[in-house]
Amino acid sequence: MAQIKADPNKVAWEEAEFPILCETCLGDNPYLRMTKQSLAKECKVCTRPFTVFRWCPGVGMRFKKTEICQTCAKVKNVCQTCLLDLEFGLPVQVRDTALGLEDNAPRSDVNKEYFAQNMDAHFQDNGDELGSSGFGKAEPAGRELLKRLQRTEPYYRRNRQHICSFFVKGNCTRGAECPYRHELPQEGELRHQNIRDRYYGTNDPVARKILSGPRAGGAGRQFTPPEDKTITSLFITGVTEAITEPDLKGHFYAFGEVKSIVVVHKSKCAFVNFTTRVGAELAFEKTGGGVNIQGIPLRVSWARSRPVGARSEQRTEAEASPAAVMDALQAGPPPPPGSSSSFNYPSQDPTYQGSTSRRKP
Repeated sequence: MAQIKADPNKVAWEEAEFPILCETCLGDNPYLRMTKQSLAKECKVCTRPFTVFRWCPGVGMRFKKTEICQTCAKVKNVCQTCLLDLEFGLPVQVRDTALGLEDNAPRSDVNKEYFAQNMDAHFQDNGDELGSSGFGKAEPAGRELLKRLQRTEPYYRRNRQHICSFFVKGNCTRGAECPYRHELPQEGELRHQNIRDRYYGTNDPVARKILSGPRAGGAGRQFTPPEDKTITSLFITGVTEAITEPDLKGHFYAFGEVKSIVVVHKSKCAFVNFTTRVGAELAFEKTGGGVNIQGIPLRVSWARSRPVGARSEQRTEAEASPAAVMDALQAGPPPPPGSSSSFNYPSQDPTYQGSTSRRKP
């Protein structure tokens, strides 16, 4: 519980014992060590000093810390670190759009300070509850949309290390010992994000991408059938142990003849292969990008075509025949460079003792 200490001649500040975090930011480590520093930084929304917590969510992950104070987090019902909704794990703009909520939070410095002090008094009088109490009065259709958009489990890949800037420039000398990721950054509007825009739910590129996707009813890229007419499979995600192959077949068989179904419970996904392209298109059109089976929301998208590379083009039927495979196994491992084809390794001939040897003529 956060305590607000105020003085008539000073700006109020916050002291807290534990942060308000989502499950993803907290990490999967049950033995978490967290540091606490009172009045360490100012909140990036209301600019008031607050207690900063810092921790490592898991092995190989980057250290994370709280970015906003608990008062601002309670007003929007968001995580203090990632600023995503605590109930659905979605951006504020997506949640407010689906539920029809209006943002009445002030933007100026003086009004933000006055608004924060009033909200402090409100939370103390109402048992320090979060600002999600009014969400229950929202339309059922909006909540159903949010349930379809939310993730079914924490996304811990979001806690990975940042991309190494020296690797992007091509002069990183640390190699495998570099703690940062050696990847090229993705181009696009997702690179330009602002923490205040995410908090207020305005001009958020992540929210625009989610709202324009197929699960939100927009014209997303996966909503349009792929140009490759040979693709007759649908990719299902969110499959739990309670959903079996007969459950999927009983639902999708009404749209067309199902050729086969592959369920991978370890990855929580499944593939539904139709006999014809018409059946696959009808199934995706009726499901609308999402379906509910056994009370579990599933996401439906088009499966991708298998890439055709140079190896698959050069491979012939003779190379894949059983006789060719047996001949390759009997031939043994290849000789090292610079030696003849009659070279034998010690493990192949028990009469030789030593590291290497050659056959006697």
